[in-house]
Amino acid sequence: MRKALFTLVILALLAAACGGSGASQPAGSGKAAGDANAGKELFARPVLGTSPGCITCHSLEPGKTLVGPSLAGIAGRAGNTVAGQSAEQYLRQSITEPDAHVAKGFQKGLMLKVQLTDAQVSDLTAYLLTLK
Repeated sequence: MRKALFTLVILALLAAACGGSGASQPAGSGKAAGDANAGKELFARPVLGTSPGCITCHSLEPGKTLVGPSLAGIAGRAGNTVAGQSAEQYLRQSITEPDAHVAKGFQKGLMLKVQLTDAQVSDLTAYLLTLK
């Protein structure tokens, strides 16, 4: 019974997708002020608060789609995705405003917002910038 309940909760979380918070402080320095190691640990959490964690929906393997797009190599393409935005700005906005820029082949509303502190957003951004 407990395993079935756990499975049901995980499936419900997957259906709800994953996300970021609503607070955004874009920086144009090209290097995130956060801690990439802390961001890596945060990214790997299966659950953030009551929502699925990043790794639940985003693969780090090239071409492998889970719920959302693979983030393999995201640091190399993030700065070329939106004209006038640095990779850091693009990633930060994608975490904090999930529907601002939806990857081709995916739909708006799939990624939900998760309550993250500004420091956590900075840490996640710093980690994502290491994914070349």
